[in-house]
This record gives sequence, C-alpha cells and structure tokens, in this order.
Amino acid sequence: MFSLKYAGKLRNIHCENIPGGYSLIPIDEIQIDKFADFFSHQPEEAFTYFHPHGFDTNNLRRLQRNKAFLGYVLVDEESDQIAGYCFLRCYCNGQGYRGRMVDMNYRGKGLGTAMNKIMDKIGFGIGLRLYESVSRDNIPSYRSALSASNIKIVKELGKNEVLLEILPD
Repeated sequence: MFSLKYAGKLRNIHCENIPGGYSLIPIDEIQIDKFADFFSHQPEEAFTYFHPHGFDTNNLRRLQRNKAFLGYVLVDEESDQIAGYCFLRCYCNGQGYRGRMVDMNYRGKGLGTAMNKIMDKIGFGIGLRLYESVSRDNIPSYRSALSASNIKIVKELGKNEVLLEILPD
C-alpha cells in the first residue's frame, strides 16, 4: 500500500547533501552479513536509547523487504565500512518516524546530523509528516535532532523522552 502511494515520488528524490567521502546506499542493496555486523560491532551503550527493531539477520532481512521502511547506510568510500545507518519508518497515513545510528568509530564527525537532513529531504520530498522520539539523556542524538531540523516538541513520553515533530524549513 505504501509503495503504491509513494514509490513514484521517491524515485524523484535526489540527495545532494551526502557528506564527502561517503555513499548513501539503500539497505536492500547491502549484504545482510555486512549489515548485521555493523550492529554487532557497536558498544552495548549504543543500544541504550536505540531499539527501533531487532538487529539479527532475520529482522534485518524483513526490513530489507519492507517497502514502507526506507533504510539507508552511509558507507565510507575509502574503507568500504558502514559509518552510519538511518531510516524512515513510514505509514500510509502520511507519517514517518526517523532514526539513526552512527558507528562508534565515526562519531563526532557530524554524520548523525547529516543523516537527519537526508531523512528530512526524503520524507518531506515524498510528502510525509516526520517525527522522532529522542531521550534528552542521549545528548549527542538530542543535539543532532535540534541542529539538523526545525522541531516542535509534541509530547513528553516519560523516562525523559520526547516526541518531536520535524518541521519543514
């Protein structure tokens, strides 16, 4: 259903704001073992606030096949390593929820903010209203959300988490 409504618009989106030295690749074009290895090599604390789906090969394969899950990896062109992962979980009602994770060896380079901007371009480009839940305790992620986008706090979710609506520029 989602792909019927949005696939044509998605084909017309071109992201020019990919950081130099990196390629943005849809997750369905990444080998499943390489994709799973990205998650297995992250420190345990990386998952304290990030748990949008399972990270085993079965769950990742399911995401690769899900046309309403727009997932991408940011690949370092020099090392061919996945430096980051970002996604929009999309719904037929016109809403999308964005998320991202930066590899522990690539943190502090602005990749999280760049991936937020890429997801904003894709989401707004196909006509979605975008949201993100983030913990104020996850300072890098919270700052990234604030610096990448115009946001409005929609709701306090408890455990110091907030639901943000991402607003078009």
